[in-house]
Amino acid sequence: MVKIQAQGKIITCAKGENLRQVLLKNNVDVYNGNASIINCRSIGTCGTCAVEIEGEVSQPQLREKARLSLPPHSPNSQKRLSCQVKVLGDIKVTKYNGFWGQGSEIVWTPEG
Repeated sequence: MVKIQAQGKIITCAKGENLRQVLLKNNVDVYNGNASIINCRSIGTCGTCAVEIEGEVSQPQLREKARLSLPPHSPNSQKRLSCQVKVLGDIKVTKYNGFWGQGSEIVWTPEG
């Protein structure tokens, strides 16, 4: 089991689980505003579930790289699409503002 620290919660999950699914299952706000209603439901095309991750996760694949290279995201950002991430070790997750989570202001941190 690995630990995810997000929005003031410590969540355990099996190694290899999908980050978005684990966060949603544990009532962590993956989306900002109406993005909770209008999103791609985990196919990696909308970019609204973007978060910053510290720790061991899967490497970005082509779909995620492509989406994060398009506005409003930036290929130079450290953000990842939670729907495309597999948790491989203990991690800390931070969510930023903006409809797509692309902003620079923190919405929530691992601690809360």
